[in-house]
Amino acid sequence: MNKSLRLICISATLAFIAGAFSFPYLAPMLSPAQVQSAAQIMDLQMTAEEIDSLLPNLEDNRKSFQALREQSIPNDLSPAIQFTPIPSGFELPTGAHQIEFSPLPPVQMPKDKAKLAFYTVRELAQLIRTGQISSVELTRFFLERLKKYDPTLHCVISLTEELAMAQAAKADQEIAAGNYRGILHGIPYGAKDLLATKEYKTTWGAAPFKDQVLGYDATVVEKLEKAGAILLAKLSMGALAWGDVWFDGKTRNPWDPSTGSSGSSAGSASAVAAGLLPFAIGTETLGSIVSPSTVCGTTGLRPTFGRVSKHGAMALSWSMDKIGPICRSAEDCAAVFAAIAGPDGKDLSLIKAPVRYARSLANPKMIRVGYHKSAFERRYPFKKQDSLVLEKLEALGYQLIPVELPDMPDIGMILSVEAAAAFDELTRSGKDDELVRQIRNAWPNVFRAARFVPAVEYIQANRLRTQLKEDMTKVFEEVDLYVHPSWASSSLRITNYTGHPCVVVPNGFREDGRPTSITFTGNLFDEGTILALAAAFQQATDWEDQHPNLD
Repeated sequence: MNKSLRLICISATLAFIAGAFSFPYLAPMLSPAQVQSAAQIMDLQMTAEEIDSLLPNLEDNRKSFQALREQSIPNDLSPAIQFTPIPSGFELPTGAHQIEFSPLPPVQMPKDKAKLAFYTVRELAQLIRTGQISSVELTRFFLERLKKYDPTLHCVISLTEELAMAQAAKADQEIAAGNYRGILHGIPYGAKDLLATKEYKTTWGAAPFKDQVLGYDATVVEKLEKAGAILLAKLSMGALAWGDVWFDGKTRNPWDPSTGSSGSSAGSASAVAAGLLPFAIGTETLGSIVSPSTVCGTTGLRPTFGRVSKHGAMALSWSMDKIGPICRSAEDCAAVFAAIAGPDGKDLSLIKAPVRYARSLANPKMIRVGYHKSAFERRYPFKKQDSLVLEKLEALGYQLIPVELPDMPDIGMILSVEAAAAFDELTRSGKDDELVRQIRNAWPNVFRAARFVPAVEYIQANRLRTQLKEDMTKVFEEVDLYVHPSWASSSLRITNYTGHPCVVVPNGFREDGRPTSITFTGNLFDEGTILALAAAFQQATDWEDQHPNLD
C-alpha cells in the first residue's frame, strides 16, 4: 500500500470512528472510503458497487443506533437472549434440599477474645447458639477489627454499622425467644459493593458511581437477612469488577500489604483472610472469586451459573456473572451457599435445583476424581504445592483419573461485548475517563474496542460456546469432578463460559510467604460433591488454619 493510500485509509478510519461515537446523532453521511476502512476491521472484501448499494442500509442502521441510544436502559435490564449452562441430554437433579454437616466438637469461648477473628462460621454459630457470646458482642468485635485494619488493607468502601447493630440486637432477641433461624443467625458478614443495599451507597468501586444509592436490597442481601446474618460492611472491589484498584486506592493482601489482593472480589477475600469478617460475598465473571481467594488464602465457591440470583448485583456480563461465598472453610461455604441459592422470581436466568451437601458425598468408594493431567505436567508456579495435593488425595484413598479438557475457542469477545453494552452510556458520555485505570488492558479501552466487534461474530462466538458446553459433558462421563491448578489450567477460563461450579482452597505458600491454592471443579448443579471433597482435604491438612499477622 503506497503512502497516499495509507493516509486515506487512516483518515477514513478516524472519520468512521468519530461518526460511530458521535452523540447526539450529528455525523455526516458515510463515504465509500469509510465503509471500506470499516470492512477491513471485519476482514470483509467488497467491491465499489457493493459498497454503493450498502450505504443506504448503513445510514438506516445509524438512525436505529441513535434511536436506541435515546432510550434509558439501566444496568440491571437484561437482554432477551438468555444463556443456560444446561447441555443437551442433561438431567437436572430433583427433590428437596439436603444439608448435613460433619459433627463439630464442643466450642468454648476463648480466653483470648482476639482468637475469635479466625473462628469458622460454624464455630461462631455454636458460641451464639449456646449463649457464650451475643450477636451484638460479636458484631462489635468485628466492627472494631474492620476499623482497625482497613486503613492498612483498604478493603471497606462503606461500614454499615447502624444497620449491623440493629440487626444484631434483633438476632439476640429472636434467639433468646427460642426462634433460632440456623447457622447464620447472628453471624456478621460483608458484601462486595456491587450488591445493592437500600440504606447505603452501592459504588461498584468506580468513581462515576461513588455516590450511587439504589434504594433497594439485592436478593442475596435479602436472603442473608432472612437467614439472620448481620451486614457489617460493603467491601471494596476493582472498579466495575476488574482487579483490586478502586476509586480510593488498591485493596491489599493481608499476607503482604505491600501487594494487592487481586480481584475483583478484592475486599471480600482480604477481609476474610485478615479475620475482619467470618465470611463475605463475592462475584465471579472470569476469575474474581478464584483469584483473590488464591492470593489471600481463603476458601471460595463459584456456584453453577443460574444458582444464585443476580437481582440487585451490578451487571457486567449477563451470561457469565455468578455470585458465591468467600469463607474460611468448605463447610462454611456450604452453609452460606445453602442460604443464598434458589430462584427469586426476579432473575430469569435462575434454574431451580436442590442444594445438597454431606461429607459422605466425598466417599472415595463412591466418586470418581479426575485430575487435569497436561496442566499438572507443565512447569508453572505452585507446581510443588499442587503435586502434594495429588499425593494427599491418593493417601486419602482416591484413585485419580487423568482427564483432558476440550480446546478453548477464541470467544473472549463475549464478555467484552456484554460488558461494553452494560456500560454503553459510560463510554459514550466520556465518564469512563474518571476510572482510575486507563491502561490498554483496562475497562475504558476494552469497552471502546468492543464497539467494533460485529454482531455476527458475537453470535458465532456464542454458537461455539454451545459446542464447548457439549464438549465438557464428555469430561463428566469419565469423572464426577476433577482437580486442577487454579491458574495454570484452561479450566478456569473454560468453566466460566460453560457455567460449571468450582471451589478453591489454600494448599500452601510461595517462597515469599504468600498463599497458593488448588481448585476442584464439578459437574453442573453438583456443588455438594466438590465442597465435600474440599472439606475432606481440609480435614486432612491445616492450610486453611494458617492466618496472617497484621500486628
